[in-house]
Amino acid sequence: MILGLTIPQFTALHVAISFVGIGAGLIALPAFARGRILPRTNGVFLWTTLLTSLTGFLFPIVAFTPALGTGILSTLILVFAFTAYYGRKLAGRASTVYAVSATAALYLNLFVLVVQSFLKVPALNALAPSGTEGPFVAAQGALLLTAILFGYLAVKATRRPIAA
Repeated sequence: MILGLTIPQFTALHVAISFVGIGAGLIALPAFARGRILPRTNGVFLWTTLLTSLTGFLFPIVAFTPALGTGILSTLILVFAFTAYYGRKLAGRASTVYAVSATAALYLNLFVLVVQSFLKVPALNALAPSGTEGPFVAAQGALLLTAILFGYLAVKATRRPIAA
């Protein structure tokens, strides 16, 4: 039991929080890249993404795993995003720090989504049962290129005035 929930229940909660964070990020960050800040959506994105990482640490840990490493990295990246967004209010270079760190945090959530999709969705698992086959590599490659493009556009947007 975790927080009074069975592991399957807690997993469902963790996944739901992840989906909310991903959805909010896919709305907030493209808007940011177009020079617009959506305060509520950014807040939902940041807090649910942090909650995703933190709830991940509550699962039973028996050894260091890639999932644990991803959670640690995501949490560290979110420190920069939170500081830039809430602490520095996106002033000066903080907007660039936010663009990079928020994009990286969203990328990590999407990276995990792709990994879990190939593990749990039978049709995808059939294409890449070990996670090293072409379809998996292509999906992760496309995701990485998209994240880099997103990040580039978001950083570029920080050089223009940003509208609230």
